[in-house]
Amino acid sequence: MLVIGLIREGKVPADNRVALTPPQCKWLQEHVNGVKIIVQPSATRCFSDAEYERAGVDLREDLSECNLLLGIKEVPVSMLLDGKQYMFFSHTRKKQPYNQKLMHAMVEKKITLIDYESLVHEDGQRIIGFGFFAGIVGAHNGMMAYGNRTRSFKLGRVGESNDYRNLIHTYFGLKLPNVKIAVTGNGRVAHGILEIMNLMDVREVEPKEFLMQEYTYPVYVHLKGSDLYMHKERGDYFREEFREKPEEYVCIFEPYCYQADILMNGIFWDVNMPRLFSMATLKNPEFRIKTIADVTDDAHGSVPCNLGDGTIDDPVYGVDKMTGEKTAPYIENSVDVMAVGNLPNELPKDASRYFGEQLIKYVLEDVMKGGSKTLDRATILRDGKLTEHFEYLADYAY
Repeated sequence: MLVIGLIREGKVPADNRVALTPPQCKWLQEHVNGVKIIVQPSATRCFSDAEYERAGVDLREDLSECNLLLGIKEVPVSMLLDGKQYMFFSHTRKKQPYNQKLMHAMVEKKITLIDYESLVHEDGQRIIGFGFFAGIVGAHNGMMAYGNRTRSFKLGRVGESNDYRNLIHTYFGLKLPNVKIAVTGNGRVAHGILEIMNLMDVREVEPKEFLMQEYTYPVYVHLKGSDLYMHKERGDYFREEFREKPEEYVCIFEPYCYQADILMNGIFWDVNMPRLFSMATLKNPEFRIKTIADVTDDAHGSVPCNLGDGTIDDPVYGVDKMTGEKTAPYIENSVDVMAVGNLPNELPKDASRYFGEQLIKYVLEDVMKGGSKTLDRATILRDGKLTEHFEYLADYAY
């Protein structure tokens, strides 16, 4: 029998999203044989304890009966249960130093860790995640920041809407200026950004046209892998090769720095990948971008002037173009950066429903079967030991 435990989020600040909503828990227990769900009480979830109880879910503090524990963010070391199988976003696969203590604790406690971020299809595409709603919220916040800087239109905060449907209604009658927006990426984050572009009636144009023309209406260009990167010697782009040998490629985004007013960044980035532009580019008098929504949010990553996270309450800060130092937003000679690590928390119920649907469709069935190649590829630790796919973490984990 598969006994799933929904753990209480312990990271500070608290995350209010959940892996499974009350209706999803009810459906699983009624329609999938051999599944039982236990929910640890929490005062910070977007769904209340009472909603889970009404769905027929067992609410209890003790999760020792569970053989699969589901969370969202990193589990504090003090909350880890010895010998258990966990699924959550561990943020350890890139050897993040701030989570090395967590990795050491999971090794010591002989924990099995399946990381949501590593659940991918054969071609490397992510199976599960909150990226779509990160794109939704990030694009909204980016447009909000541009409106605040230029005073050409006004958008409220996402959190002022109870859900995504209500958020959409706030765009009715919104008239944007003749703004040019560059959208990067081709995954869920980018798709969320494009959803907002279309809802705001921003028209798509081709890359060459974007670089050569000005418009009397708002436009965006969608830049994917071959629009962003080029092999240093051959001048072409192959996605799989780029993933394996990114150091052999250069980034060709820089011309858009001089033609775009807003950058909506939704690309995956790793330390060996070239950045979209350099801090030196920022100093160029022709640098046109006024607002950057770095939705994928890698500090000092693909967007070098991402100086670290803002917060949901205060999502935008400025960066001085000459010194690269953080400033207040919306001031002269700065670029505004929207970079927040938990954007979907602004639409937690919608984001949780979407996440739970993907989890049920693509992951839990494999768990019920006792495993799969997909699960194996996502298992960082098995009983406290690194698996074959993650042996490169040895100097970080042990």
